Amino acid sequence: MRSSKRQVAPSPDNVARGLDDIATQPSVFDDPVALEVYRPPTEYENAHRFDPKAKWTWREEKSLVRKIDIRIMLWSCLMFFCLSLDRGNIQQANTDNFLPDLGLTTDDYNLGNSIFRFAFVAAELPSQIVSKRIGPDIWIPIQITLWSIVSLSQFWLTGRAAFLLTRVLIGFLEGGFVPDTVLYLSYFYTKTELPIRIGWFFVSSSLSSLIGAFLATGFLAIQNVTGTEGWRYLFLLEGILTAVVGIASFFMLPPGPTQTKAWFRPKGWFTEREEVIMVNRILRDDPYKSTMHNRQGLSLAMIWKALCDWRLWPLYYIGFVYGLPVGPPQQYLTLTLRNLGFSTTQSNLLSIPSRIIGMIGLIANTYLAELINSRTLPCLILQIWALSLLIPLYTFTTETSPWVYYTVVTLITGFPDVHPIQVAWASRNSGSVQGRTVSASLYNICVNLGTVAYSNIYQASDAEDKHGNLALIFITVQNFVAYGLTWLFYRETNRRRQTKWENMTEKEQQAYIEATTDKGNQRLNFRFAY
Repeated sequence: MRSSKRQVAPSPDNVARGLDDIATQPSVFDDPVALEVYRPPTEYENAHRFDPKAKWTWREEKSLVRKIDIRIMLWSCLMFFCLSLDRGNIQQANTDNFLPDLGLTTDDYNLGNSIFRFAFVAAELPSQIVSKRIGPDIWIPIQITLWSIVSLSQFWLTGRAAFLLTRVLIGFLEGGFVPDTVLYLSYFYTKTELPIRIGWFFVSSSLSSLIGAFLATGFLAIQNVTGTEGWRYLFLLEGILTAVVGIASFFMLPPGPTQTKAWFRPKGWFTEREEVIMVNRILRDDPYKSTMHNRQGLSLAMIWKALCDWRLWPLYYIGFVYGLPVGPPQQYLTLTLRNLGFSTTQSNLLSIPSRIIGMIGLIANTYLAELINSRTLPCLILQIWALSLLIPLYTFTTETSPWVYYTVVTLITGFPDVHPIQVAWASRNSGSVQGRTVSASLYNICVNLGTVAYSNIYQASDAEDKHGNLALIFITVQNFVAYGLTWLFYRETNRRRQTKWENMTEKEQQAYIEATTDKGNQRLNFRFAY
């Protein structure tokens, strides 16, 4: 039966009063005993702004978060945009006879991609260690500037040896950028805000592929005017763009929330009131963020302890396997389009729809994860998407219409990426700064090892990729099992901890908080996200 009560829309005054309500959330600092346990040490760079009694309104917090988005997040997205531009331009170069011009084969291209990833992986953890020691605000701009130099130097590529050398150098210099940046963003955002920002962070990567396709269409046409291969100008001009962003990043990344003042920015970006809100809302969300300052390096003992944290191993495994079903079709998209008979210009333009579909799916999936407070279900959407398209792809032959083939491949490569969800998942389940620093690297190492694996699934001897596509179907099926077991592991761990915690008296709980030597996600009152 329909309710007889008339629904009244909220008035602007009601909305205003809502925004002016106190936004301060309950935290461990409300308990006098826990306050002393979790009080930030004096070495913490933001300790002077810590105030357990500070209060602020939703209006103030929302305004501050918007300011952080504009000052910090947008520039982080631009940096990732440039990384993706330099990392992905080799795919556009492939549409301009890049391999024949250098006397390379498909297997040489596979080797180049593999050693790029191995170099990328090798640099992940060392990069995080350097970043934690000197600060991501210094290390990230150094990385960008160095890899831009190598990227633009590809204008002068001459053969197989030079091609492989630049792949190694770019991979090594770009390795660590993503976990370094995620660590940096964690200084400014809460655990519920970070996944959405990482989602937009990766949208900037997809956007670079989209814009890169348009840029490639123009750059590759230069050959008709100059007689020099168009792909050379593609590497040169995109490398110069990245170099400009890299140099500017030295001035655009402050060390932390309360360290935005500099000789070139004497007033800083935030007021004292905003700094108090920024620091205290972060610590009330995660008090462990004050356990290390932003210039404190990791000891060997810290690194080893984080490496041995078996509670995060399920996330490392799904980081390795989750992208295998969709990786090979994406990696060979432009080459596939050329082989279907499309021209260089057509191949670059026809790759655009998959980028747009992928961006929409990525951000929708990221918001869904936070909306339903679940990581496993949104991640499974990618596997369902892949399986439903790989099965028909496996049945295709040389007689299949190029447009039918194009449609299916476009949908596969336009998959709803779950990488942002899983990056934030690993960060959230780490439970400490040192754990988060190492786990971010290990997770990305596993993701890139997965890329190495799928770079060799399609072989030159398998003309129609039949064996490769069948392997992708089997991998997708086992991914369902992997996600199911991960969900079960974290749910049961939480259930056991909750039961044990509830069986303790209030005095026993208090004694545990004061005396325990457990750290991070080992603590009995820590709950894993799943």
